[in-house]
Amino acid sequence: MTTKKDKVVELEEAVVRFAGDSGDGMQLTGNLFSDSTAFAGNDFATFPDFPSEIRAPQGTVSGVSGFQIHFGHKNIHTTGDLADVLVAMNPASLKANLKWIKKDAIIIVDIDAFTEKNLTKAGWESNPLEDNTLTGHLVIQAPLSNMTRESVKDLDLDNKSALKSKNMFALGIIFYLFNRDYKKTFSFFETKFKKNPIVVEANKKVLEAGYNYAETLEAFTNTYRIEKASLTKGRYRNVTGNLATAWGLLAASERSGRHIYLGSYPITPATDILQELAKHKQFNCVTQQAEDEIAGVVSTIGGSFAGALAITSTSGPGLSLKSEAIGLAVMTELPMVIVDVQRGGPSTGLPTKSEQSDLMQALYGRNGEAPAIVMAATSATDAFYTAYEAAKLAMEHMTPVILLTDGSIGNGSEVFKIPHVADLPSINPPLAKANDPDYKPYKRDADKLSRLWAIPGTPGLRHRLGGLEKEDITGNVSQDPLNHQKMTDLRQEKVMRVANYIPELKVEGDEEGDVLVVGWGSTHGVLITAVEEMRAEGKSISLAQFKHIMPLPKNVHEVFSKFKKIIVCEINMGQFVNYLRMTHPEFKYEQYNKVQGLPFMVSELKTKFDTLLNA
Repeated sequence: MTTKKDKVVELEEAVVRFAGDSGDGMQLTGNLFSDSTAFAGNDFATFPDFPSEIRAPQGTVSGVSGFQIHFGHKNIHTTGDLADVLVAMNPASLKANLKWIKKDAIIIVDIDAFTEKNLTKAGWESNPLEDNTLTGHLVIQAPLSNMTRESVKDLDLDNKSALKSKNMFALGIIFYLFNRDYKKTFSFFETKFKKNPIVVEANKKVLEAGYNYAETLEAFTNTYRIEKASLTKGRYRNVTGNLATAWGLLAASERSGRHIYLGSYPITPATDILQELAKHKQFNCVTQQAEDEIAGVVSTIGGSFAGALAITSTSGPGLSLKSEAIGLAVMTELPMVIVDVQRGGPSTGLPTKSEQSDLMQALYGRNGEAPAIVMAATSATDAFYTAYEAAKLAMEHMTPVILLTDGSIGNGSEVFKIPHVADLPSINPPLAKANDPDYKPYKRDADKLSRLWAIPGTPGLRHRLGGLEKEDITGNVSQDPLNHQKMTDLRQEKVMRVANYIPELKVEGDEEGDVLVVGWGSTHGVLITAVEEMRAEGKSISLAQFKHIMPLPKNVHEVFSKFKKIIVCEINMGQFVNYLRMTHPEFKYEQYNKVQGLPFMVSELKTKFDTLLNA
């Protein structure tokens, strides 16, 4: 007789996608499997895919919620192109996700949900489980709903309450398929539902029932195991980009000695930053959920004036509303971090989808000449370090910093090695000293051109502050045309001199060759994966990924000049490539753009790059 141990197949990587109706708990299911993946020591990246409509009709394709995880023994940079395993809780989720799975994928469906009514709602003309739609796939038709009810029949739950746990039955099947210890998830139930012991018991029973059911299936001729990734020694945890951003700001507060003030208005997909920072009052972190976006940012300016590490978080529509106040922060030369978690636009657009939509707005979306530092995080874990650096640059250079992440970073999660705050770069805000006889409000540091940060209440430092143009050095209100020219030039030059304090642009791959792929922000993972695969095939191709955008690194011309062709890839219509055409017009740029609320796929990028190489 073949034992389970004899049937284990070793894999380098796998992609699993959970999909169901908005109320089926797919995000929770995916997050719990991600936690188990972290416990297993695999590297991973996740892609939560929410419906854009708040209350899409139940059972329809527009209401499908998904969660994809790519995990492996090797370093994982992307959330995966196509899934090896799909869990589809109803006909609509199967229909919405058939194009996102491999031709020989394992498909697990809740057969109880495939009623004539649900098939009609989802737009199926015939039952895909009975025609040839799923030919080539291994289809597991599991009675998830009925077996969930059977698992909890002794707990005296009504039908609706019982079925809330059916996502755990599906999770139990996946735990079995990938040889995971399902009992480690029990502690989550005990913490999450500690006030409702029946719910704790129901979830435990259903999860175990799903695992045991999978063990009896003859269709699973194999189970799979992925060995631990080669991670350096340290303490790790599963973090989303929004969580990492909040933690990076907390670390900057501790390292700089400045309390945090965050004034924000809730907006998808940035709200988690506000919620996370609100939990940490013990770290001298003050948060205000403002009545609107404008109140959030102007209160943040007040926090900066008072000497706090001042932060506001938002998404594209909110950044538009904050633009006038950001100009005030530029004029008053107060430090502030504006976190923009980008989403699909314009207007309400695709609020739950990701897009690199706001670069031009971040660079130029203010009246007058109002330069600000602009940075972009490259991954969920990088959001920690980029948020930290954004706070450092804002305070040390006394100017606003706009930090761009996006929905794929903010909601996506990765394995994060928790650093020691003491090991992070020092942050030294230029604080004015009490009763300094040489203090002048706009007297500047010779190298950075930053003015001193005068904290209210410090003796001898009273001065005028506001949106009217100030006289150089004294800070008096001035309408002098020549002074306005001088102050405008100084504010611009101050931002440009930040290039002296940021890393030079690095090339991943050979430093010269046929094609240089250029990206910025969150596209790094998929771009480096495509480039590495093509380099393994002997192709002359490298990657330059930008984190610092305003100002650009000083060596951009040197890097670009060593390649025959340059292609800029963005999840927008070409905002960064047009910025490069403005700042470095001496080069010719190809471009590849996608605006679908979805990330690039490695396969489509490789096809485009091959075309360019063979042209």
